[in-house]
Amino acid sequence: MKTPEIALPCGIEARFYETAEQTAIELANAVAGFIEGRLLSARRASIAVSGGSTPLPFFEALSRKNLDWGRVDVVLADERWVDETGTASNTRLVKQHLLRNNAAAATYYSLKQKGDSPGEGLDAVKTELESLTRPLDVLILGMGNDGHTASLFPDAPEIAHAMDAENREAVASMSPPSQEEQRITLTYAFMCEARFTALHLRGGDKLDTLKLALGRPDDLLTMPVRGFLKPGLQVFWSP
Repeated sequence: MKTPEIALPCGIEARFYETAEQTAIELANAVAGFIEGRLLSARRASIAVSGGSTPLPFFEALSRKNLDWGRVDVVLADERWVDETGTASNTRLVKQHLLRNNAAAATYYSLKQKGDSPGEGLDAVKTELESLTRPLDVLILGMGNDGHTASLFPDAPEIAHAMDAENREAVASMSPPSQEEQRITLTYAFMCEARFTALHLRGGDKLDTLKLALGRPDDLLTMPVRGFLKPGLQVFWSP
């Protein structure tokens, strides 16, 4: 495979692979290695993952890693405000593909709680996350072609609050008009504290979006993923 031509800022590591399967394996290796190292000195460790179809092979590979999963917390970076049994639920995907095999022993913190809307359920979500190991040890993000990541959508009326670097809340409710469902998301400030952050991408269109995001790095509200394009980030990509 010819290495894609993209100029990443100093401190951002590009890890490009020929297949989605290889990318998933290497990302799982990196995450497992980091968590294993953390557990040598920390009582517990935490992993925040993203939903959708792209991370499913990664979930499967990570679930088989020989970690002390009983000391690992798992949470989604964001979730649609839908029933867990629905096809749009990322919780359903995490439980089916990640919280199995060895990883069945992990503790899962659900962003979907009772309530007809994310705003109505927000306090319950905050209560749910009170025991989550903080700061996050690992954060795995995806990216949409509009430059959103997690549920930090540029058209959401709550975007400025959710992206506020001084926001001390862990979660925010989001209602982007471009999306069919309302959302709940970890806030930008909370996610920025993660010790290990990876951007997991697939497809040439995602590289085009990444190039566009790199062009105006300070315009975070237009393309929220820009807030994470900083030293320490690892980009895992496959065609």
